[in-house]
Amino acid sequence: MGFGIGDAISAGLKVLDKFIPDPAAKAKAEAELRSSLMAWDMAQTEINKAEAQHRSIFVAGWRPFIGWTCGVAFAYHFVVMPLTVFAMNAFGKFIDLPVFPMETLLTVLMGLLGLGGLRSYEKMKGLTK
Repeated sequence: MGFGIGDAISAGLKVLDKFIPDPAAKAKAEAELRSSLMAWDMAQTEINKAEAQHRSIFVAGWRPFIGWTCGVAFAYHFVVMPLTVFAMNAFGKFIDLPVFPMETLLTVLMGLLGLGGLRSYEKMKGLTK
């Protein structure tokens, strides 16, 4: 499960409970906390919208770039590298090719695949073009 605005508010409210005993002051601080976090979330949403609307891959393409990078790295790691090592060994030339840190790559890819699933849901519901 991800960490979202609701989790940030819950964490902030725990801090408020410890440091602000007055209920009226705590309510005011809670309202300010919620307002600040929601404003931040809305600002990020507007940035994401503007970025996603651009047709150029160089502007709206950071997600595709990461996806292509992961795809190329997977192709290299699971197809190109083993076939190259096999072919070189078959000809008697033993070589060591670089190996990518797959744990890091998998972390990034799984995040992208999760976002891709949300994008598919939005498309199915007709919420996007």
